[in-house]
Amino acid sequence: MPQHPFSRYRLRILQDFVRIFVFPILLLSLAFKATGIRLGLLAVPVHFAFIVLCAFARDWYGQLLQRQEAYKMGGRVVPQVKGKWPGNIDVMLRIKNAAHNDYLCQGFLDLFQEYQSTTLNLRILGADLMITMDEEHIKFLSATGFNHFWRGRRQKERMETFLGAGIFNRDDDSWKVHRSMARPFFSRDRVTDFELFERHSDKALSVISSLASAKAPIEVQDLFARYTLDTAAEALFGERIDSMNGTLPVPGQTSMSAKGSLTTDDFGAFAQAFEMAQEVIVGRTHKGYFWPALQLFKDDVQPHMEVIDKWIEPIIARVLSNKAQMRKAGLSTKVEHSTFLEYLAENTEDPQVIKDQLLNVLLAGRDTTAALLTFVTYMMAMHPEVARKMRAEVLQHIGEHNAPTCEAIKSLRYMHAVINETLRLFPPVPQNIRECRDEPIVFPQSDATFPTSADEPSLYVPANTPILFVPMWTQRNPVHWGPDADVFDPDRWLDERLSRFVENPMIFTPFGAGPRICIGQSYARNETSYFLVRLLQQFDTFTLAPEFQPEGSLPPSEWKNGSGRKRIEQIRPAYALTLYVKGGLWMRFGRASDSDS
Repeated sequence: MPQHPFSRYRLRILQDFVRIFVFPILLLSLAFKATGIRLGLLAVPVHFAFIVLCAFARDWYGQLLQRQEAYKMGGRVVPQVKGKWPGNIDVMLRIKNAAHNDYLCQGFLDLFQEYQSTTLNLRILGADLMITMDEEHIKFLSATGFNHFWRGRRQKERMETFLGAGIFNRDDDSWKVHRSMARPFFSRDRVTDFELFERHSDKALSVISSLASAKAPIEVQDLFARYTLDTAAEALFGERIDSMNGTLPVPGQTSMSAKGSLTTDDFGAFAQAFEMAQEVIVGRTHKGYFWPALQLFKDDVQPHMEVIDKWIEPIIARVLSNKAQMRKAGLSTKVEHSTFLEYLAENTEDPQVIKDQLLNVLLAGRDTTAALLTFVTYMMAMHPEVARKMRAEVLQHIGEHNAPTCEAIKSLRYMHAVINETLRLFPPVPQNIRECRDEPIVFPQSDATFPTSADEPSLYVPANTPILFVPMWTQRNPVHWGPDADVFDPDRWLDERLSRFVENPMIFTPFGAGPRICIGQSYARNETSYFLVRLLQQFDTFTLAPEFQPEGSLPPSEWKNGSGRKRIEQIRPAYALTLYVKGGLWMRFGRASDSDS
């Protein structure tokens, strides 16, 4: 399969190089030539000083224009983070260091609290980069002001060699076409395909049962990634991957992979590459506007894509070959009965286009559901009383052996509350990004997180500005959820506290909001619910096994001096396009006693 025909990020950084370095040097050289001045040995330092002077002049003038435009639009510029180093390089390094060593998204929260503002401008190397946890601003980005924003040029630039022209990396008409193509495969009859869930959950539970009988721990994040991959592959591609038959992480003998515990089978190679590609993308975001300068001669995604291609290309080639043979024989396949892969093959024979779509849907179908299952199970281990109530509800409404039906799962109010509470504290996509289009905007008034004057103008956002928003902190904000916002309490979804969400649904957006809301959220909820029912029918105790966590994956001791969940967390939540547990989640499962029947 040909490599992605993408070198735009290299072209863009070369254009910036000319603008920042070549043009000032050329201009100064022409000036000296016209005046007959000869600098001799001073030529290099003088030209360097002029480049720096031009950079400061551009930055000063650009901010002056922004202040003038903000005033004309009745707004004010976003509060800017003030670093100690030129270009806020120290701020960039601070964010990068926090992403690797501190609690998930803690670097952003610290800045919000330091500047007493829910929206800030990091302005790294003279390029605006907004961050926000403001509920009103996120609502405007996602829903009420949707047409003012898009994924944007910079986001596409970062993700092109990984997700290509897929649904998560396109805008406008192209995005609408991709979404309309995928929607039929997330229809009600497909997302409630419980026979599919039964087959694969039965296999996953047999793995857990075998290890539980041997009193051995299991790395559940890895198992859930395999389970969701096998389910998604069969549902969307018609392929039996059977990754759960592969080599599982061995207790006490694992090291950390990009996300979880490293394995050595074919699935492990694919998963490692898939996860490393995501890590590269997130790293590009942290490096800011000039990340292409660090990858000018080598695209860091490409080695991982080569591994992914070895796994996915044969699947695509096989389907395209089958389609060619069917057409040659005068046969056709009805779209409503085909898999997503077959549907794509009917509409294009370009393997690159098909691969882009598959990887995008696979990212949604595998990673988000695996994250939800992992963190629900983690919460069950942290809160045994919650697990007991969930099991009692399952036995009451479904029984110990009966297969769950769609109607039966709907009746599990407490389980749904547990899932919602997990999604509130640990959204599968804890941060996301949009870019303002070619026209500047003024945000609505900020929410009530920090005190502001009633007559203070709203915040102005320049054209073409990227805005990184952090719904995780919105969903943990005491202003929206009360003083116990950091506490895991499923009952908040069943008592009078639910009114907070009912009155303002935008304080809970684990699957996004507005036109780009995740079309696979029902699939994720149903798959998670079905598996949890089957799990709770067989097991009644869930405990963490921290002694088997890979070195470096447990929270450092200094976290206990922190605030919020950072103080009590027993694992390290991390992010690479989707949420995961650093080093994986090692647990033990205890079989339900016969007396429960």
